[in-house]
Amino acid sequence: MFTTGQLVFGILFFIAFATVIVFQYRKDLKLHKKYYKGTIWILLAFIGFIGMIAAVKFLLM
Repeated sequence: MFTTGQLVFGILFFIAFATVIVFQYRKDLKLHKKYYKGTIWILLAFIGFIGMIAAVKFLLM
């Protein structure tokens, strides 16, 4: 399906991309803690809302 060159490129690209993402996240960690404090509650509310919609759909079908 893929040639050897395409597989090697894909693997190397993924490794490079993941490395850059990790380093950038570590660099911005202080800013994330300062400006995005309390966002976990928004995530939990969103997950709860989606779960509630799924429960209603399941109960009404």
